[in-house]
Amino acid sequence: MDTAVHDAAGDFRPRDWAQHPPYLSPDYKSTVLRSPSKPLIPMKQCLSVRTGPVFGHDSLAPLDSDLTKNGRVNGEPVGERIVVTGRVLDENGRPVPHTLLEIWQANACGRYVHRWDQHDAPLDPNFFGAGRCITDAEGRYRFTTIKPGAYPWGNHHNAWRPAHIHFSLFGPSFLTRLVTQMYFPGDPLLPLDPIYNGVPEGARELLISRFSIDVTEPLWALGYEFDIVLRGRQATPMEG
Repeated sequence: MDTAVHDAAGDFRPRDWAQHPPYLSPDYKSTVLRSPSKPLIPMKQCLSVRTGPVFGHDSLAPLDSDLTKNGRVNGEPVGERIVVTGRVLDENGRPVPHTLLEIWQANACGRYVHRWDQHDAPLDPNFFGAGRCITDAEGRYRFTTIKPGAYPWGNHHNAWRPAHIHFSLFGPSFLTRLVTQMYFPGDPLLPLDPIYNGVPEGARELLISRFSIDVTEPLWALGYEFDIVLRGRQATPMEG
């Protein structure tokens, strides 16, 4: 199924593939098996897309956006504390308020809390690795977390994924979901990563966060900014 995004006026527009990674990227080996073999069929907008089901905003817990606390059992999580913040915007720079953002990531050693992750690195008993929040009236979000580590992933010989955080955004219903990844500036693994390089040249840089001394909290955590643009020439590349 072809994917689309929703705007404030209620219109659904198809994905601009010149800005986003293709479903088939041979260097990213799993796409060879899972990519569609026939042309996509655009799904026309219908009432069910507009009306739900939708995530209940009142279901958020106070610690959902603080990954240094929401998985804590008996101490602080291991690793470098960071603050990640930014805005969700449309192609005209207007904020997109009341959008549910979810993130998930590896811990500081590069391991996920998932039964399929068998990387020979320790799990952190005080780090769950997932969080969520709602954008405010200005489209802004904010997470406190631990900087994730790189990890091997078996795509090719000596393949390592750069440090990254996965982002999921929900529009007016579960059917309007977009997923992307945020990377960190200066990571030496970026030029070697088939997933990052599967994004068209000129757009992949939009996936790299910006270090911000203004967001950095003295004696406590470094700060990074990562704006997410839903459409237009500066749209954040989204996963297929």
